[in-house]
Amino acid sequence: KDSKNNTVDVEAFLGEGGFGIVAKCRDTKTNRAVAVKVNKSRPDVVQQAKLEIFILEQLRQLDPDAANIVKWDGFFQDGERVCLNFELLDQCLWDYIRDRNNQGLPISEVGPILRQLTNALSHLGSVGIVHADLKSRNIMVVNRHESPIKVKLIDFGLACPASAVMPGDRVGTVGYSAPEVMLGLPFNEASDMWSLGLVAVELGTGVPLYPGNEDYDVLKFIIETQGQPPDHVLDSGPEDGQRLFVSLIKQIKHTNTAVLLLLARAAL
Repeated sequence: KDSKNNTVDVEAFLGEGGFGIVAKCRDTKTNRAVAVKVNKSRPDVVQQAKLEIFILEQLRQLDPDAANIVKWDGFFQDGERVCLNFELLDQCLWDYIRDRNNQGLPISEVGPILRQLTNALSHLGSVGIVHADLKSRNIMVVNRHESPIKVKLIDFGLACPASAVMPGDRVGTVGYSAPEVMLGLPFNEASDMWSLGLVAVELGTGVPLYPGNEDYDVLKFIIETQGQPPDHVLDSGPEDGQRLFVSLIKQIKHTNTAVLLLLARAAL
């Protein structure tokens, strides 16, 4: 049963992640289809789910339709598992792009999508929230058959108040995270704008801009295409084992990039 004592029946499996699964369910009282995020019962996942609920409570200040964010409809417990109720949306942007054979979307679609995502981030900023995991898989197309296309931002599992961000917090997804996040440096809402820029490229080209399965792979491409972060930014990093990695990054302008990144990999 959900937080309103309504019973939900599971109809289909929609996806999974490190947190657990997402299922399409039917509210037996209203006969409305909903998306239920079923978190694992592992203690760290339960704690993360509670933090997500805290963020979602803050977002109740916003009109989800006007803010282009998913509508949340409470939570319920299934034993030790925390289950979150959301409106059911059509398809994630990653799949929407794949359905176009990775050829990229026409500018007539790219523009409206980016305006809506900018609007979503603006609304999050108005209540002091950093999403921290903006990527095409966390953007949903409301209805792929409607025009103009409408999108909503989902998955606030890594979101946090901007005032509570701690340098060294590792958030986001490889290939979309801002350099300051990967390097354990202080970050804020601007890191979401970096991720939005990468989504913009993906929309236009059909493929992610930065390949790689590890931070050092992605940093290599970032530095080769945009140069290294300023020294004063790098020097604001944590006083721990990442300092060696940062010092190696700072030397890239004087030394072969590939060699240094191999050294950095060994240092981590």
